[in-house]
Parts: sequence; structure tokens; C-alpha cells
Amino acid sequence: MTRTTLRDRLRAGNRLRLIGAHDGLSALLAERFGFDGTWASGLGISAVHGLPDEGLLTMTEFHAAAVQMRQASSLPIVADVDSGFGDQQVVRRMVRLYEEAGIDAVCIEDKQFPKRNSFQDGNQLEQLEVAVRRIETAKQAQRGDDFMVIARQESMIAGAGLDDAVVRAHRYHEAGADALLIHSRRKDAGEVAAYCARVRADGIPLPLVCIPTTYHTTTADQLWSYGISAAVYANQLVRASARAMELVLESLAAVGSTTDVEERIASVSDLFGLVGMDQPAIIH
Repeated sequence: MTRTTLRDRLRAGNRLRLIGAHDGLSALLAERFGFDGTWASGLGISAVHGLPDEGLLTMTEFHAAAVQMRQASSLPIVADVDSGFGDQQVVRRMVRLYEEAGIDAVCIEDKQFPKRNSFQDGNQLEQLEVAVRRIETAKQAQRGDDFMVIARQESMIAGAGLDDAVVRAHRYHEAGADALLIHSRRKDAGEVAAYCARVRADGIPLPLVCIPTTYHTTTADQLWSYGISAAVYANQLVRASARAMELVLESLAAVGSTTDVEERIASVSDLFGLVGMDQPAIIH
């Protein structure tokens, strides 16, 4: 059966919920619970390497994690590739590697390399012409029609404001971006709603994407009403994983056995079933 791509789903007018994943197991769980796609999360992948999300991992490590997700799940995958990992030559190679691996899209942000996580202070926007060239280079490098390049806009994060975000939206559209991701760290979705209204009023037809981490009380239906096509729940799984491991370790350290937590964690047989170990062996 042919796998439905991200472009197929967006072209059909579907409103998508993407789950941030960091390995094969988290991607598998996202598919099991009926979500529309996975986001190969830069924060999640960095965290499971025990490192901060500050551009410390290489493209090779991010790519390997995305490939692991691709092998585990048939869902569309959007790879968070920070600001592209380097210059135009690096961006060109990055796109070809991800496309060859069957990743549906890369999301390139317009902050300076090496990046800082968007929820930290000190983020610096990339010069507009440099950011535009990254998008142009990425689009020129792709070989198939299904692959997508998403331009992630950090104007709100860096304090440059709505007008800057709209100017950049026009330029990224002209550069060939297939979708726009608007990022905000406000506790409400006001900036996102205002951005959506402006770009639609200006006639920009691209799908719009957001990451509702800090404005988590905004429902998916509210986001759809603003004109958002895809909401990315980018880091909740890795945060949940960290807290669950802490709770088990706290209990084991205090009690001396895992009896108190066994009812709250997956059984061994549940884990076997999730990864396909309950399938009968084939004997030749």
C-alpha cells in the first residue's frame, strides 16, 4: 500500500495534529493513537542524548533519529533541522539525505546558526537574505514532488514582532517554501491568530503551522478557526518520558523494589506487543 504523504494530507484539506517524537518507540506510539504525523523534535532528540537543545548535535545524529522513526512508523514525518546545520552546501546535502530516507518534510528556522531553543532568551534572527537563500537552496536540492520545505518563523520569539514576520512570510513564499510555521512563546494564541489573519489578508496561500507549547489551553478547534492547518505538539512526549522515569526512580530509591509502580507502568507483555514481539516466530 502506498504511504500517504504529508503533502497529500495537506492538499486534501486535512487539519493535522503532529506529535513530537524522539525515537522509534515514540513514533510508534503516535501512530498507535491515531495522530496524523510525527515531528522529529530537535529538543527531544537532544534531550535523549543528554544534551541541551543548543545546536550541539550534528546533522548525522538528527538524521539517524529521523530514520529510526521512519523505520518504526508509516506516519508522515516532519524533521526539525534547526537552521539547516550550516551553509548552502550543507543545506543541499541535508535535503537530499532526508528525502532519500523517506522523510516527508524538513522545517528550517530563520535564526542564526548555531541556534538556541526558542524558549530560551538570546535568540537572534538570521539576516533575511540569508534565510531566503536557505529556503531557495533547499527547494532546489529536492528531487521529488512530494517532499516539503517548511519555513519556520522566529520573529515573535526574537522580539521582532508581527510586521517582520509578515515581511518574511512573503519572502519565504516567493523563495518556494511549501508551508509556514509561526512560533510564539506567549501564554495565549493572540500572536498566532494575528499572524494568520495578516498573511491570509495579504493573499499568501501556504498551509500554516504552529507549535502550541506555551498556549496549551488553546484547543485544536480554535487553532483551525484561525487558519492553522497543522498543530505540532512538539515536546510533550519527551517531557512525559522524563517525568515518568523520575517517578519510577524516586520510588525504587525510597522503597527498594518496583512493586509500588508496577501498576502504573507498561507491563513487559505490553511492551512486547507494542514492538511486535508477540508475533509468532517463523521457523524455516
